[in-house]
Amino acid sequence: MTRLLTTYLRPYWRSLLVVVALLTVQAIANLYLPNLYADIIDNGVAKGDTTYIMHTGALMLGVTLLLGITSIIAIYYASRTAMAFGRDVRDAVFRKVLAFSQVETNIFGAPSLITRNTNDVQQVQMVIVMALTVMILAPIMAVGGVIMALREDVPLSSILVIIVPLMAIVLGSLVSRAMPLFRAMQVKIDRINRVMREYLEGVRVIRAFVRTGHEEQRFDDANADLTDTTLRVQRLFALMIPSLFLIMNLSSVAIMWFGGLRINNGDMPIGNLMAFLQYVMQILFSVMMATVMFVMVPRAAASAERISAVLDTPISLHDPEQPAPAPAALGTVEFRDVEFRYPGAEDAVLREISFVARPGTTTAIVGATGSGKSTIVNLLPRFYDATSGSVLIDGVDVRDIRQEDLWHLMGLVPQRAYLFSGTVGTNLRYGNEQATDEDLWHALTIAQAREFVSAMPDQLDAPIDQGGTNVSGGQRQRLAIARAIVKRPRIYVFDDSFSALDFKTDSALRLALREETRDATVFIVSQRVGTIMHADQIVVLDSGTIAGIGTHEELMETCETYREIVYSQLTREEAA
Repeated sequence: MTRLLTTYLRPYWRSLLVVVALLTVQAIANLYLPNLYADIIDNGVAKGDTTYIMHTGALMLGVTLLLGITSIIAIYYASRTAMAFGRDVRDAVFRKVLAFSQVETNIFGAPSLITRNTNDVQQVQMVIVMALTVMILAPIMAVGGVIMALREDVPLSSILVIIVPLMAIVLGSLVSRAMPLFRAMQVKIDRINRVMREYLEGVRVIRAFVRTGHEEQRFDDANADLTDTTLRVQRLFALMIPSLFLIMNLSSVAIMWFGGLRINNGDMPIGNLMAFLQYVMQILFSVMMATVMFVMVPRAAASAERISAVLDTPISLHDPEQPAPAPAALGTVEFRDVEFRYPGAEDAVLREISFVARPGTTTAIVGATGSGKSTIVNLLPRFYDATSGSVLIDGVDVRDIRQEDLWHLMGLVPQRAYLFSGTVGTNLRYGNEQATDEDLWHALTIAQAREFVSAMPDQLDAPIDQGGTNVSGGQRQRLAIARAIVKRPRIYVFDDSFSALDFKTDSALRLALREETRDATVFIVSQRVGTIMHADQIVVLDSGTIAGIGTHEELMETCETYREIVYSQLTREEAA
């Protein structure tokens, strides 16, 4: 937590100095007031000097006004600094997560990353506000109060030797028990987020399988678990306030008792006793204010650990120290003896993958479920890196190219077509902000999406919900294909992007696409034989290895695996 605070509060050291200075002035003024109060009692009231009372009273009002002004300014700067800290940390976490490969993202999980960038940052942010208004003021008041109490009466100050350690023992025992519970609370918040996210994303499946009751029970279990942990924490701190007030009240009784005895013996003026009592109350209230921090700090410390875990996670995919110039001429893609295994896996998903895809040609990748089709195309944009071997573009290893330069070369349509909240136009311009409306309509025509977009009331300005939930699966896929076309990349990657289309639309789209991509390198991953049988080159995968490469006609003669796939979908006449 300390490193996180020092790193992200350093730019605001001037504001911190202002807050410290103002709170120091405020503490001195607070310590000065009991002295003035004692003077009024001993010199004004005792002697009947009205002028002295009025003069000292006016001075006390001035000090109180100063306290109010410094408090307002200090809280303003403290709040501004804390909000800036939260903004910077959220930005740092977001940028770090953007740089994650799929490996790091899978380690944390999406629900946990969301919690860390929202709830966890908020916990630390709240502690900073409290620290800049309470933790700075409390020690100054406590130390100053002890010094001033000693000035008033040294023998009576011996009571503090008992009071302060007693309060420290009570607080220490409670905080030590609460710290593990606070860590557990953040994990259980992650669990609630995960259950809620799964329900929202899988609501259709849940309803179709009549599992609403099961999901409600899952949420109830997670919610009850969090509630139980929170109640355990609250029970601990429910003991704290009564215990501290008991100590404070007993301290007041003891001070009045022993102070009365000293006044009776003539060892102490009554004004000094009143001032001493106020100083002791200031000391104890400083401890009380610190107690509020003790309630918040353990949870914030747990949150800071979770944030630091994200920020300190090494990224497995880096830009090279001396990147090669981005290939811009052809777009020839070569897989050279590529092997890939997922982190921690014993067996490789891909083995001895070697083939070349050239510009102006379409390379189709086909195989049984789990054979590694999507994994191959995920190696192209470096969502993962090959375990061994090389993936080259125009003879340059993709690991030697800056990731942004690499991504500029590609137009990717993923297996799960995803649209962003906005409009049809903003989604299509996602990869090319300078695209004109004519470019968008041209891409929509090729993607067979012009008809349904034209039917929308606002056409290109028609709203799209997050994830594209307000359009059908086929419409979502066609808009994702149009988005890739608008980018005009050198390499197109269609990862099972035609599965939601009917055969007529699929055929028309591929025919229009062939003309549009005649100078580009095209990869198509598909389970549907009708989609890939006219490709210039078909790569057949079987359990992570290449079972055959060639055209449809060549593979029908030479590759048993391909024939099995074809005959499972087409008759012999259709296959011919």
